[in-house]
Amino acid sequence: MIYPKTKYTPEEYLAREAQAEYKSEYYDGEIRMMAGGSEDHSIIAGNVITELNLRLGSKPCRVYTSDMRLWIKRRGTYTYPDAMVICGKTEFQTGRTDVVTNPIVIVEVLSPSTREHDRIEKFALYKQIESLREYVMVDSERTVVFILRREPDSKWTIEILMHPTDVLALESLEIEIPLEKLYAKVEFETDTTKSSETP
Repeated sequence: MIYPKTKYTPEEYLAREAQAEYKSEYYDGEIRMMAGGSEDHSIIAGNVITELNLRLGSKPCRVYTSDMRLWIKRRGTYTYPDAMVICGKTEFQTGRTDVVTNPIVIVEVLSPSTREHDRIEKFALYKQIESLREYVMVDSERTVVFILRREPDSKWTIEILMHPTDVLALESLEIEIPLEKLYAKVEFETDTTKSSETP
């Protein structure tokens, strides 16, 4: 859902968001209400947060849930990723303590209503973040995980995991998470992991 007015300033968006009952994201002047997630989406997002926290342990990194807003400075965009990891000092948007700017890892859980947006539009936005090293997309309808990595030459590579015994290696954090942990307590009606689909 996009609010009726054609364009809003970032200040108008933040003021609206402070009073709103539901979260919305901000794209090039447009305010877009976020769609509600399914049961599986919610379970997977919770698993992601749990596993990141467990494996990071005492590392100087913090895991943020979808309650924390992200500002992509180069594009003037605000989003709420399903999970973010920031290592070292957290950098906030000037004058705010509820908007971060420097994640090293971003995780989005894909749903039918957001899959194409997360894979195409959000990646185009997220790769503008200088600190970002890995963008992970976890499908909520099948066992498929996409990992996009920024290499030393600034080019992005992709890895696709499609089996419960596969392991998600987050190289920037030096941790590994088995897919069976990300999909714990999720039961799919059909197994579509043989798809060759890529972002």
